[in-house]
Amino acid sequence: DGDAGLSPLVVGDNKMKLESTITVNGESRDCEPGTTISKLLETMSLKPDRVAVELNRRLVRAAQYDKELKSGDEVEIVTFVGGG
Repeated sequence: DGDAGLSPLVVGDNKMKLESTITVNGESRDCEPGTTISKLLETMSLKPDRVAVELNRRLVRAAQYDKELKSGDEVEIVTFVGGG
């Protein structure tokens, strides 16, 4: 069964669309299939050069932010704060 963890979503024209559920900083969040780490950061108004991202308890390098997220993934995002 290839769509485990995906739930149907009815959109305006009544066509079925699959949606994935991921966890971001401990909170459930729905995202479209094919969403990458970069796209997730964009939707959260975060700059990739100002964050550290962990995916399923493994640090992800910025060069790998094009990795697609899948249902059930756990993402932790830490933002860097400047100061002095």
